[in-house]
Amino acid sequence: MRKALIIILLPISVLAQSLKIEVDQLFREGDYNKAAELLTEYLDNKPVDYLALELLGDSYGHQKQWDDAVRCYEQLAKTFPGNANYHYKHGGALGMKALSINKFRALGLIDDIKEAFHSAADLDPQHVDTRWALVELYIQLPGIIGGSYKKALKYAQELEELSEVDGFLAKGYVYENKGETGQAENYYRKAVKVGGSITCYDKLTEFYEKQKAPAKAITSIEQANARHNRNALHYQLGKVSADYGVQLDKGERCLKTFIQNHSSQDGVPVEWAYYRLAQISKHRHDKTEALKWIDKALQIRANFKQALKEKETIQAL
Repeated sequence: MRKALIIILLPISVLAQSLKIEVDQLFREGDYNKAAELLTEYLDNKPVDYLALELLGDSYGHQKQWDDAVRCYEQLAKTFPGNANYHYKHGGALGMKALSINKFRALGLIDDIKEAFHSAADLDPQHVDTRWALVELYIQLPGIIGGSYKKALKYAQELEELSEVDGFLAKGYVYENKGETGQAENYYRKAVKVGGSITCYDKLTEFYEKQKAPAKAITSIEQANARHNRNALHYQLGKVSADYGVQLDKGERCLKTFIQNHSSQDGVPVEWAYYRLAQISKHRHDKTEALKWIDKALQIRANFKQALKEKETIQAL
């Protein structure tokens, strides 16, 4: 009987396959406005197609049109109160709306955000994203309106029971925000040991950078590169070197390797590598070399604000 009830409550979609293919393609191309137009027109004729409504909410979310996204997800969550993912998306859209408006207005959304995420967590004990959202929520809220490291750790523990890596990363995040840096480092290192993904190494490296421990950050990047061999990691090491003025020869070699092997898949425009090389030369008090690299960055992007500001600093040497 229980299984039959669940089947009845599942959202039904008659979304035409041709439209689904077109919307998926528009999403891949990042044309979310066109996708929203197609889905709105479709829903005018078939207002009970809930897959289309979810996709419309997603398209609004990508455009940061949070009121419209909230409207779509709220309708879905009310129509299908047993669907954890709809409650999660509703809470997420409300949370993003809260970040985009006046803080006093945002306070009025806190209870609804909590209710949505707690509903999703209660409905689906396996829902990882919801537990991450609750960790983030209880970390970001001030204590006076419900923020709680204890509650954040509770959901981090639930994450660990679902996925050790997620749990370790979540606990590292909580302890970092609590200012317990030893515990934070311990859990980030556990995540690297158990998971070893680029994400795990990135979190550990970012932690070391925030702690102003560039040598440890560089070691973390080198270990990540030995395991994953990503060209973007050469830039990351060069960036740390340039930011902190340490291991300059190594930083320079890595940045030149990054430039030599650069592709769009690296995720960092090549002009940033020239900018970092200019910083390294500035650390060496080599004005001529620094100007050479900063001019290369500006040749690629004339309105590169950081490079323009850096050039003024170099010229003043």
